Amino acid sequence: MGPQVETFVLATANPDKAKEIAVILEAAGAPVRLVSRDPSIGEVAETGATLEENARLKAEAIVRATGSPAIADDTGLEVDALAGAPGAHSARFAGEDATYADNCALLLERLADVPDEQRTARFATVAIARWPDGHEVAAFGTVEGTIAREPRGDAGFGYDPIFVPKEGDGRTFGEMSPVEKHLVSHRGRAFRTLADGLRAMLVTKDP
Repeated sequence: MGPQVETFVLATANPDKAKEIAVILEAAGAPVRLVSRDPSIGEVAETGATLEENARLKAEAIVRATGSPAIADDTGLEVDALAGAPGAHSARFAGEDATYADNCALLLERLADVPDEQRTARFATVAIARWPDGHEVAAFGTVEGTIAREPRGDAGFGYDPIFVPKEGDGRTFGEMSPVEKHLVSHRGRAFRTLADGLRAMLVTKDP
């Protein structure tokens, strides 16, 4: 028998990320039904030192608040010339209320004098599915690339317009279709792996 379908509360309050996660999991055939987190649930303080710690903090907080299983993730952009920054602070690189454009602009400013061959970077995502009993499935995804000298493309979100994946054809994520991006992206890889883990966890038991 196939895996049973289980409902998970999606921890992220970012609508762009929520849409992308849903598309990836559906394409991967994950045995899940996602529901949005209630707006009354406050923001979870991302006090962890790593992406995994922050993803787990968010998953645990949503499980506590709802009593239901939750799926959470954290993503970071690690730039070699900046000693791995912004890393776990990527979403708030230019400040707590920073926009996507603010973060990209600050990053490009910090890299203004860095030559092309030293603009290497990687995206990393940690995705965690957690149940109220403490069981969890964790998955990881990374993609190597470089930071462009200026934003290119209107697709995607976050740092997508300035990240050029090594496995691509020279376009930024912002210039790719969602399907093209998800094939090589950090989030695509993490959530496809999570889907595999969920299938293994949710295999229907014999009655």
